[in-house]
Amino acid sequence: MTATAPPSSTPAPVALELPDGIGSLATGPLTPADAAAVAALIARCEQHDVGTVLIEEADIVGDWQRPAFDVATHSVGVLDEDRLIAYAEVYKGRWADASVDPAYRGRGLGTALSAWTRRVAARDGSTLVGQPVPGDSSGERLLRGLGYRALWTSWVLEMPAGTAITAQPIPDGYAVRQPRDDADLRAAWVVNEDAFLEWSERERATFEEWAATVSRRPGFEPWQLRLMVDREDRVVGMAFVIVSDGCAYVDKLAVRRDERNRGLARALLVDAFEVGRAHGGERSELSTDSRTGALGLYEKVGMQVTSVWRHWAAEVTPAP
Repeated sequence: MTATAPPSSTPAPVALELPDGIGSLATGPLTPADAAAVAALIARCEQHDVGTVLIEEADIVGDWQRPAFDVATHSVGVLDEDRLIAYAEVYKGRWADASVDPAYRGRGLGTALSAWTRRVAARDGSTLVGQPVPGDSSGERLLRGLGYRALWTSWVLEMPAGTAITAQPIPDGYAVRQPRDDADLRAAWVVNEDAFLEWSERERATFEEWAATVSRRPGFEPWQLRLMVDREDRVVGMAFVIVSDGCAYVDKLAVRRDERNRGLARALLVDAFEVGRAHGGERSELSTDSRTGALGLYEKVGMQVTSVWRHWAAEVTPAP
């Protein structure tokens, strides 16, 4: 970590105020070189809280390379000597994430990180900041006690290894293929954003922000992005699958509103499972939340809920 001053065009980092009696811990903004340490910290927390690891370093790298995210002013870390034991980040003043190593919990670090995220959100002009935490976890109890309110519930679902995948016929005139050029990527972005903005309370992501976690994500290969096209070869649906440690994770799935109720979403999902298996993902995972109404779709294809998360948020007063 470094504590160098950011360029004058960016806001100054917000200092993390640690609780008294915590010991000799170092704090300061993170740098892109800390992505592996953050992924390792989150992995320890996920293993402790939900019994499995969902994160990988490429997730952090992709998030941090979004144009609107400045690591120096939107993140903070806590070190015990050379070991990262807690961290937090805030994206666009609204979307926070924070983790405390299970061995260091109960010392006030979570409360301090919560206060830091709210100060960063206020600095950046937001009126609400929140983050997902595992259901019935110490993090959820902490946020509830700090006055946060639950806005929605999310579920991680799994298709276990060896489970037969029922084929889903694609309507005549439609086909699934991978992207060929930048125009295909941009078409997938439009379909993805249009679909998610029907229920998500956020501003529209730019193509550059979307691409940072898709086509510019470390290790991306064209086969990972599945495009449903109509008879004129226009993109009407998309899915993005990530294969890691034997798991195919369907990170995005969307179909254009006027093309729904034709089985296209299910066909894309089955295709993503199949291509994931072909590239080493023996089991498949995805997540959905209560705003989408899609839980039943995934359960109908044989997926099972493996963990429950809730998004907790707190009001903040923007800085003058």
